[in-house]
Amino acid sequence: MAEFSKSVITIDSPIADVQKALFELDKYPEWSTQIKSSEALDRDAQGRVTKVKMSIDAGMMKDRVTLDYDWSQAPSKLSFSLEDADLLTGMDGVYTVTAIDEDSTEVTYELEVSLSMPIPAMMRQKAEKATIDAALAQLKSFLEG
Repeated sequence: MAEFSKSVITIDSPIADVQKALFELDKYPEWSTQIKSSEALDRDAQGRVTKVKMSIDAGMMKDRVTLDYDWSQAPSKLSFSLEDADLLTGMDGVYTVTAIDEDSTEVTYELEVSLSMPIPAMMRQKAEKATIDAALAQLKSFLEG
């Protein structure tokens, strides 16, 4: 796999509110137009979703995916990896959440996708970047109202 595509955004919302929105994986369709559906398939002993099935429509990236979530670095980081998909052969991502002050939070989103069909790296990276930027902008809009 190639390098991760990455974007950073500042959200005028307390870190706890940002974490709540990001960590409720089955509620992503409430704020993300790219996630058409999201169903929790498994949870850990703390009730956190560890496996989710999502229907994604992010331009070039349209697929039904099952993602495994790693909570080992939470609440500052939440990472995921692809377990299964119709078209994608790989999808890894990391959300990093950092408090700037009590009323604002920085969110970094890194994403790397591998497709089952040959796509030039530049096109794949452009699609990853567009997906990341849209997700962060929608999260910001949702939290800032």
